[in-house]
Amino acid sequence: MIKDKLQKGYLLISEPTIIGDISFNRSVILLADYNEEGSVGFIINKPLKYTIHDLIPEIDARFKIYNGGPVEQDNLYFIHNIPELIPNSIEISNGIYWGGDFESTKQLINKGEINNDNIRFFLGYTGWHEKQLESEMDSHSWIINSNRHKNKIIGKSATHFWKEQIKELGGDYLIWLNAPENPYLN
Repeated sequence: MIKDKLQKGYLLISEPTIIGDISFNRSVILLADYNEEGSVGFIINKPLKYTIHDLIPEIDARFKIYNGGPVEQDNLYFIHNIPELIPNSIEISNGIYWGGDFESTKQLINKGEINNDNIRFFLGYTGWHEKQLESEMDSHSWIINSNRHKNKIIGKSATHFWKEQIKELGGDYLIWLNAPENPYLN
């Protein structure tokens, strides 16, 4: 049963059939929360053209900002692997944490105590209401995969991450590795 496989910390890989969906085409989502009321995740492979300094000038760093999803895109979210430095963090799984004290985080970044391998920032998130994600799974919009990278996923390059996940799945998915992102432009 799909519900048994859906867990916090797992990856949702968009099926190659999600063509034309700007937010989710070739997306990999880290599932940050999953319960009976709904689910929350962050698209981890869609960098934007902004840095954290562009959005918050008092932060002296050039960490990329990622499109976390279509919900609340005017809010900044972050995941990290340093709960010992960032108080009030919530564990997702595998040593990956969500949020925490943002003032402490800003200070640590400015002191150079946090780097790109420790933290990833997102504008917005991906959310599903009760049973919506299960319905999308039933319609083959997503593939569930465990996060074999654990907390190292934060520093992982986003450039070819979807293709890497498809290659890892193997089988019938391998045909999509070299297909253009938009086949209509081929």
